[in-house]
Amino acid sequence: MTEVQIGEILLDLALLFGLAYLLAGLLERVRIPGILGALFVGMALHYTPLGARLLSPEIYGPLTFLAQLGVLFLLFYIGLQIDLVEMRAMSGDIIWCTILNTAVPFLLGMAVMLALGYGWTLAFVIGLTRMPTAEAVVVPILDEFHLIRTRVGEFIVGVGTLDDVLEVFMVAVVSVWIGEKAGGSASGLASDVLGIVVGLLVFVSLAWISYRWLIPSLNRWLPRQPRNLMLLAMLILFGFGGLSEYASLGMVVGAITAGILMRPAFDNMAGEQTMQVIRAVSYGFLGLVFFFWVGISADLAGVVQAPTLAILLYLAGTLGKLIGVFLMVPMGKLNVREAWTIGVGLDARLTTEIIVAQLLLGAQLIDAGLFTALVTAASFTALTVPVVFSLLLRRWGDQLRALPTARE
Repeated sequence: MTEVQIGEILLDLALLFGLAYLLAGLLERVRIPGILGALFVGMALHYTPLGARLLSPEIYGPLTFLAQLGVLFLLFYIGLQIDLVEMRAMSGDIIWCTILNTAVPFLLGMAVMLALGYGWTLAFVIGLTRMPTAEAVVVPILDEFHLIRTRVGEFIVGVGTLDDVLEVFMVAVVSVWIGEKAGGSASGLASDVLGIVVGLLVFVSLAWISYRWLIPSLNRWLPRQPRNLMLLAMLILFGFGGLSEYASLGMVVGAITAGILMRPAFDNMAGEQTMQVIRAVSYGFLGLVFFFWVGISADLAGVVQAPTLAILLYLAGTLGKLIGVFLMVPMGKLNVREAWTIGVGLDARLTTEIIVAQLLLGAQLIDAGLFTALVTAASFTALTVPVVFSLLLRRWGDQLRALPTARE
């Protein structure tokens, strides 16, 4: 990368941040989180010459890397606020919500594909793509409204984290199916699942060792000052982020786990100061880049190119998520306001769905029309869910904060 290219990237970022700063001021005046300004700026620039330059390989690559760092920092900060005692008390409800929240969209997605005349195997795979949740898109909004430590926050973070593990299995199934179509062995699925299970066990074991012995020992190695705690936090964040990627669990799981593991080390004055620094970096820099990236990556042209298929796939995922969560209401696990908020929050989808679509298109197992519909449905939720979610929290935030948590 030349000095001219670096200068162009820096100037592009300056323009993006300038526009986001101005728009954030307007959004804050109507009680919408200012961080969404970056999302709207990215959306607006997608079809402009600046958007085309940002989407070019030489710039989009570094932008994507910064966006992934943004996800790491945002979810690490969220992990620092999670109370394991309360989360454990709600674990049964969270598991039920995860099952319903994934099973119903899966079945609706399959039904749509079968009704349109596609085969059972492809319908099964496309049904799987209705299941994922991109919780990184909505969790920062929860934090802006001070709802992370509420029942709604714990449900969204807990279900989203379990859903990330299910996404790993989904990608494994798709990869094996592609391999079989290319002449691979049918035993690939068993070996991939075994590898995921082994990776999960190793990850959990190292997390337990770190929580009980490694992190407390390292925390005593240097004086308890903000700069030393920040250094330790980066070690744990990048270590578990990389380990979770290596174990095919996804860095979202690694980032939240790192925050939970580091929480005891932050229970002092230095910890409070360090947490403010992490929050400032997350929401003032890297988190904004992530929302720029979401907005600039979203392409809604598919609504025009394949409107019926895109709308049906979108509705299968969105209605499926809402129905799945609302089934918790007659079970006595949630009230109606919680169900609406959690159902909308868990509806955001983007990265995993698009990755699967690209794998299927590259293997020529789907055509361009179905690929466009999948990408459009994912992009539409990533753009609309943060806005709708913010409006719900703005309206019901006080009531949701007043609800008792598991320990109360």
